[in-house]
Amino acid sequence: MILNAEERKFEPFSLTRLLRTCFGQGNGERVCILIDLPDPSAIKGFSFLGDEKLSIQNYGHEIFYKGFKNGVLEDLNWTGGEIFAYKETGGSNLDMEDVCFDPAGKELSLDKDIYTNYDIILTVSTFSATAPLTAKCKAFGFRGATLHGLNQIIVDTGLSVDYEIVSEEAERLRLGLTKADRFEIDFEVENTCYTLTLHTNGQEAQKSHGLCPPGKPDVANLPAGEVYFVPESAEGVFPFKYEEGTVGLLHVKEGKIFKSQFVYGDYSQIEAHNKKLADDPMTGALGELGFGTQVLPFSGRDIQDEKILGTIHVATGRDDHLGGKLTPDLFKERLNASHDDVLYAPHKTPEIRLQEARMYRGEQTEVLIRNYKPAEYMVELLKTPAAEAAVV
Repeated sequence: MILNAEERKFEPFSLTRLLRTCFGQGNGERVCILIDLPDPSAIKGFSFLGDEKLSIQNYGHEIFYKGFKNGVLEDLNWTGGEIFAYKETGGSNLDMEDVCFDPAGKELSLDKDIYTNYDIILTVSTFSATAPLTAKCKAFGFRGATLHGLNQIIVDTGLSVDYEIVSEEAERLRLGLTKADRFEIDFEVENTCYTLTLHTNGQEAQKSHGLCPPGKPDVANLPAGEVYFVPESAEGVFPFKYEEGTVGLLHVKEGKIFKSQFVYGDYSQIEAHNKKLADDPMTGALGELGFGTQVLPFSGRDIQDEKILGTIHVATGRDDHLGGKLTPDLFKERLNASHDDVLYAPHKTPEIRLQEARMYRGEQTEVLIRNYKPAEYMVELLKTPAAEAAVV
């Protein structure tokens, strides 16, 4: 196990290898690509390709759509390869509007024309679609993957790894953390320490590992590589970095953030957050605790960076796609029903020191992370075969 991303060697990106590993060799399955656009009709004639602000969607066209046209479909024994656009949702994991368009400009329905007619759906988007697509795959029976925020670093590294190995390593860590009673995370900001406690009450840990084999409707999130829980409750205080460097302290009780306290920066951002919490308290609900499992370079995009070993993310909002009970109907407004990851990583939150993360399981106490580096317990889990890492 190499613990330094600079020492890791990556094979050149291969779309065939990635999709064959994640989905298995095909048997005539029909596949398509979805992209999100501010105006989905801009897919007509591929006019969106001239917009420099839509680089993510360009990857969907250049790598996936063109890749399918250039022999990948035949390599995988898949059919289809069409591309469609839907209206960007404006937030992470918000439900998608049903209207979509094809490159001829024809208006279609996601429910009637896409989910019912494709076996594998790959979504390359600005905003994550994992939650809504997970719900749709259960209703319509397809498999898929969400790849939001793509950039060249992700293509060259996070999508160029062997996901069989990623799955095995994630399983080792999952078994080492599963059935924990609670986790404590110590943060330091402005020379003061704050602790957030998240209760998992013996819950079985889950993993995002990139494999989506035939036989079961499922949606993988790529790049993958994390172990996660849906907290049953939480309390304490943890720092939060807003836009443009503003930092506040989020106060938590009974599993929800109930206020933000100003530390420094733009006070109006704290006021706006507190107003939103008062107007719709569900926006402060903590819906996930995740630990990265991979050794990768930082990409500047949370989709990859939250999968890096030594990072932690805490998410607010809906968690139904993770097996939780926070569904969109519980929120006051549709736009509030997002799932937003709050990532703690050295390049993203240098103002916040992740002093230590601990796991409590019965009489067992283990330090998991110190100063954004995996502690000995996690390092040893990665060296131990999955069968031996299981809880006795």
